[in-house]
Amino acid sequence: MIPRFGDDTALLLIDVQKGVDVLEHWGGPTGRRNNPHAESNMLSLLADWRARGNRVAFTRHNSREEASPLKFSLPTGAQKDGFDVESGDVLVEKDVNSGFVGTPLEVELRRAGINRLVIVGFFTNMCVETTTRMAGNLGFDTYLVHDACATTNRLGLDGTDHDPETVHAMTIANLHGEFCTAIDTEAARHLLREDNTSLNRVQGNE
Repeated sequence: MIPRFGDDTALLLIDVQKGVDVLEHWGGPTGRRNNPHAESNMLSLLADWRARGNRVAFTRHNSREEASPLKFSLPTGAQKDGFDVESGDVLVEKDVNSGFVGTPLEVELRRAGINRLVIVGFFTNMCVETTTRMAGNLGFDTYLVHDACATTNRLGLDGTDHDPETVHAMTIANLHGEFCTAIDTEAARHLLREDNTSLNRVQGNE
């Protein structure tokens, strides 16, 4: 049974920036993404975390690539609407795939007494995956909310256009049980609540 998410549990939002919507950059000429509900699921979790007063953390990506839409100097580098960083939030800026490389993220989380992470954001198979792997390796009790993440199609070496839902699903399959526990938004929201009834319902113990 998963213990309830308490004060030691932070919500980590990965690169929720406007540039992720420039699909042709990420998926090529046929650029497209999966899970159109990712943002609404993230917003519901963010609202719950803020209402309870639990720690919220963000990564923001400032790409080294000149052509990338994820650059702070461009309008597309800004946060998506509704995902403003507030006073007291942990915020790190990165230029590689992992939120832990070259940033104070681990130090800031440890100082805040955080040892459990609930991860959401973009893209499932890129910065979300890399950050989740490292979180698990660093000893955080890590949960990936699979329906609060999204990715794009990927073009293979042979030109195969891999569907975004397939890319997403395979990434979750690779991570679950090894680097994290994959859960959905409803389960994460129930686990944040303080009543045992909600917790038991998540675990199927009714």
